[in-house]
Amino acid sequence: MSRARQGRADAGLVLLGGVLVALTGLGLLLHRPGADSVGSVAQVNVFVAVLAGAGLAFLAAAALVLRHGGGRRTLAIVLGFAVLMRVGPLLAPPFLSSDLYRYVWDGRVQRAGINPYRFIPADPALRPLRDRLIYPRINRRDYAPTIYPPAAQLLFRLLASVSQTAFAVKLGAVLFEVLAIGCAISVLRRAGIPAARVALYAWNPLAVWCFAGNGHVDAAAIGLIGLAVLLRLRGRDGWCALALCAAVLVKFLPAAIVPAFWRGRWRFPAVLAVSLPLFYLPFLGVGWRHVLGFLGAYGGEEGIADGHGVWLLAGLSHLVPPDTAIVHGYLLLAGVCLGALAVSVGLARGAGDGADAVMTLGARCGFLAAASFLVLSPHYPWYFPWFGLFAVFSTARTMLWLSVAPLALYLDPFGEFFVWPSLVWVPALLLLPGDLRYGRLSAGPVPVPFPLRREQAPT
Repeated sequence: MSRARQGRADAGLVLLGGVLVALTGLGLLLHRPGADSVGSVAQVNVFVAVLAGAGLAFLAAAALVLRHGGGRRTLAIVLGFAVLMRVGPLLAPPFLSSDLYRYVWDGRVQRAGINPYRFIPADPALRPLRDRLIYPRINRRDYAPTIYPPAAQLLFRLLASVSQTAFAVKLGAVLFEVLAIGCAISVLRRAGIPAARVALYAWNPLAVWCFAGNGHVDAAAIGLIGLAVLLRLRGRDGWCALALCAAVLVKFLPAAIVPAFWRGRWRFPAVLAVSLPLFYLPFLGVGWRHVLGFLGAYGGEEGIADGHGVWLLAGLSHLVPPDTAIVHGYLLLAGVCLGALAVSVGLARGAGDGADAVMTLGARCGFLAAASFLVLSPHYPWYFPWFGLFAVFSTARTMLWLSVAPLALYLDPFGEFFVWPSLVWVPALLLLPGDLRYGRLSAGPVPVPFPLRREQAPT
């Protein structure tokens, strides 16, 4: 590409980066101090409209990067604006979620020498640990033991040893984002693909609000997945398995993508099998049943057990009355299909080296994750930013859409789980056939629908 065309593309990125920073600042200004959410219903509506505008700007920037690639100057633009987008939300108080207060609490409980799975926060045994800043903001404190797995708990303890504040949690989340972005750049460069593609994650406004803004622990899982991808492509199967095991035990959802990393060698499953119980070992004083915490009851609370919280079943309920047999049949069929997909991906041969290997691994991870999410249709936006990492490592437009469209889920105007979430799932299903047509889940190399330009000379 000529320097002039690349210069125009970089200028367009600077403009779009400025728009994204400005919209992030506007979103912060809409928050009414002291409100758990943005504020009034009208403010929430305006806030979601701002997020939608940021999503469109992000998609425009992604199109520029995918079309024009770029060299070091383009990467510097991407990384510079990625930092600017995160500064405001990092310094502001969290207001779109209260989850991080449970993180601080679990870390505090461990620092006091108490197993975090033993008591709910409201238990009288923990009364000496209560304060006026963290404890009153813990959600489900009166009835729910912690739901977070052992790797997350170890992270919470580490953060609590540094500072028991919301800022410390948010800074930790951003540092895991740095890990993910750094690993992605290394992977792209090793494959000869323009490193500026990392903008497909780094500029994602959903990731900014979820992690710099609200410190969700999902950032740790994303960072560990990025590390696992790098280790996998370097042939370090054992270390890759350890990183993936840690990601799964930060947030159970990454279990869906584990089959994509297996290369048919014994070391990978052996390390997984050994590592998983070792992570649980420090917490087994409460017994295996209690160490799972709130996980069992969570499915019922989120509407998975009776089907009303599952997008496909919620849609079906508009046609036929809800029925337990239908829900159980759906979950059984979904489990069988997901299992078959996992086996087929796990047994598929690799795609050689370089760009083919990167794109095939990213596509397989993305489609395993997308299939699992379609079945369970989680309601929380912060579950979705990891699709941005898969978008960096694949050519699937479905992954790019799923990485940013859940910004809409910050608003629920209808109070049910089909109509509004359809804004996320219907376009994803419409994009899926085009992605499948290009063979991104095939056993061989991934055919690319647009040229993957090699890393250009520094500009």
